[in-house]
Amino acid sequence: MRDTSPQPIHLADYQPPAYLIDQVNLTFRLEPQATRVRSQVHFRPNPGVHAGHDLRLDGEGLSLVTAALNGQPVKVQPDATGLTIPASAVPQGAFLWECEVEIVPEGNTALEGLYMSRGMYCTQCEAEGFRKITFYPDRPDVMAPFRVRIESDLPVLLSNGNKVAEGPGWAEWHDPHPKPSYLFALVAGDLVATRDQFRTMEGRNVALNIWVRPGDEGKTGYAMEALKRSMIWDEQVYGRAYDLDIFNIVAVDDFNMGAMENKGLNIFNSAYVLASPETATDSNYAAIERIIAHEYFHNWTGNRITCRDWFQLSLKEGLTVFRDQQFMGDMRSHAVKRIEDVLTLRARQFREDAGPLAHPVRPESYVEINNFYTATVYEKGAELIRMLQLLVGEDRYRAALDLYFTRHDGQACTIEDWIAVFEEAAGRDLSQFKRWYGQAGTPRVDVSENWQNGTYTLTLRQHTPPTPGQPLKEPLVIPVAMGLIGPDGQEVLPTQVLELESPEQSFTFEGLTAKPVASLLRGVSAPVILNHRLSSEDRALLLAHDSDPVNRFEAGRALARDILLAMIREGAKPGPVYLDALRRMLRDDTLDPAFRALALGLPSQDDLAGTLHDAGETPDPDAIYLARRDALQIIAEALAPDLATIFAEMQTPGPYSADARDAGRRALRVQAVGLIARVDGGAKAREMFANANNMTEQLGAWSALLAIGAGEAETAQFYRQWSGDRLVLDKWFAGQVSHAAPDRAAALAKTLTEHQDFDWKNPNRFRAVIGALGANPAGFHAKDGASYRLVADWLIRLDGANPQAAARVSTLFETWRRYDSTRQNLIRTELERIMAHPGLSRDMGEMVGRMLD
Repeated sequence: MRDTSPQPIHLADYQPPAYLIDQVNLTFRLEPQATRVRSQVHFRPNPGVHAGHDLRLDGEGLSLVTAALNGQPVKVQPDATGLTIPASAVPQGAFLWECEVEIVPEGNTALEGLYMSRGMYCTQCEAEGFRKITFYPDRPDVMAPFRVRIESDLPVLLSNGNKVAEGPGWAEWHDPHPKPSYLFALVAGDLVATRDQFRTMEGRNVALNIWVRPGDEGKTGYAMEALKRSMIWDEQVYGRAYDLDIFNIVAVDDFNMGAMENKGLNIFNSAYVLASPETATDSNYAAIERIIAHEYFHNWTGNRITCRDWFQLSLKEGLTVFRDQQFMGDMRSHAVKRIEDVLTLRARQFREDAGPLAHPVRPESYVEINNFYTATVYEKGAELIRMLQLLVGEDRYRAALDLYFTRHDGQACTIEDWIAVFEEAAGRDLSQFKRWYGQAGTPRVDVSENWQNGTYTLTLRQHTPPTPGQPLKEPLVIPVAMGLIGPDGQEVLPTQVLELESPEQSFTFEGLTAKPVASLLRGVSAPVILNHRLSSEDRALLLAHDSDPVNRFEAGRALARDILLAMIREGAKPGPVYLDALRRMLRDDTLDPAFRALALGLPSQDDLAGTLHDAGETPDPDAIYLARRDALQIIAEALAPDLATIFAEMQTPGPYSADARDAGRRALRVQAVGLIARVDGGAKAREMFANANNMTEQLGAWSALLAIGAGEAETAQFYRQWSGDRLVLDKWFAGQVSHAAPDRAAALAKTLTEHQDFDWKNPNRFRAVIGALGANPAGFHAKDGASYRLVADWLIRLDGANPQAAARVSTLFETWRRYDSTRQNLIRTELERIMAHPGLSRDMGEMVGRMLD
């Protein structure tokens, strides 16, 4: 019997396109149930490929009306994934392909291609959505200029590039820059714009517009300012100027991802555009600034230079994440931003690397490319850029980027192209470094030390555990930034970078007067797990005196982790060394309040489960939950006077500002009230909730009450106040699930799915309820398996409507092999039930299959 299951696509099988495109003309006649799309595509043979190839055009869910070659009608029968014109029927030389298709935007619940969101037409074409619009070679290495005509009675009609003509019921747009089909965009709707202007360093006047639904225009000011800051920064830091006369952003309520960098027409999840002090938290403001910047930076790292094939996805995403991280550090605090990025890396990417979904930054194969928009491609990909910069130095990094932009502008490139510019600019061989792109897993670096007669010897050993399909690993180039701290807290060796290239290397430091404490992996200079045994006293010394703020944070976090592990294993309690160190840090006014807020937190439940699993133990979600709860209670009681002082000192009088200074003060105040609630029964949190004039403090106070099992009245009040605001209502749903007692989480989530405001087809709302179970590990892993069953039920349902969104939420199950056999069996049952469901999508089938494999 022939295997009809979706077959993997392999990097090794890449073939260049047989035909290139010089020009694309599209006409859209928009109707919700019967949109007509007429395309004219000017092809020519690829001179780098021998002649005689069929013309293969991708297409899914299209009703073909007419087709023609060089003006002559052709009869062709589309199959499930496209259509083929045999080589014998393809004209010699350049030729014109024309076709007209009909599609149904209103019925497109997958939110790929052209779809409708509350009466607005919009598109999402990355990675392979354009094939749901018309027949076309839907691959990133086929690039062409587009001219688009939109016909509709809607007042706002937008597409890529510059508007070149318009009249009653129509508009035409032209994008002169060749682009792949995944960057195509169209929006039509009843929208209003916040408008501004920007003059580039090259003297171009650019019209800036942020388009939203009527009534939302008062929430776009911060996004516009973030856009202008991004444009200035990219000119100053990378020398990159914008290249069109207009830059449009559109906020869309129904969107699978955060945002999309379509050339000249960025389409955003409305959660990352709309903000006011009353409705958005400081974290929301920061996310808006970061994502606005990320999508704008793609204009050069993704649009002007794109990826040859989807295996090279990190070439644009990893680089652009690194650029947005640099930008946010410059706009706010480099230390705080780096700590936040490291926490995200460990929570998402290390978790991914440790389970069945592990894959290299450049995968070798995939079934559904949507499943590889992952933390590995994005966050780990950014870490590789960071390491390259550290290894070659900032000046040579900039020289390499300048060479990259000059050499590859207008091209679709590979990781090899990227590495080559660094080798040329830096004058060094990076072939061993390139292994980072092809080798999955998080490397471990084990530390041993020797002190003798004024000489300190540091020995580092690297190894990477096996991952699916890669049982054996090769040594990597690991930059280890380090310094040495004397017993008096003085730095005796400033930061230097060691390059660990072999399985084991030793480094010697002479002429020291006392045994130092090594501050290793400063700034988290590589995405590795460092096994460095230090006493509590040594960690406290680093927390108090390390000149690297990231390692100060790391020392405090390691102290907390050691104590929590001892509580889980032995029933121990936090001792004076940790509590005194925490108190000194909390009251140190020289430290950024945002830093202190982060340092006051504890390792997450998932962090502790991963640490136990890495040590060969079976994590108990209930024991982890109880240990964290008890530790928070002890900290709250021990630091009660200090917390009360901090709570009062960190008030931010005057009008709300989303700047880093005020946001840091509010972050510390919210952390303090969360602990205070554990000793005063929530009195201070209720007061804060009642008096809050911004969402950061209102949500923080409500969360503090939920965390101690209180807040019923505030939950009802929050809903009454914000039931008309869809984005704030997402917070209301997610807050309840993520803070529910473990034995109530599944039942509460199920109840919320029956709420009148639960719209399961909206990705934000689905993630706010079903996805929020991931923020409550003890609740998700409750022994009765109720959460497993609930999640599986909803994944099956959503998969039929929106496979991409469902597949992403399925990662709730990715760490299932960590746990005891009872939980494993319960999860396996649900995964097998999903896998056996008739009509399972390619997206979900690949994800669940990998988790079960």
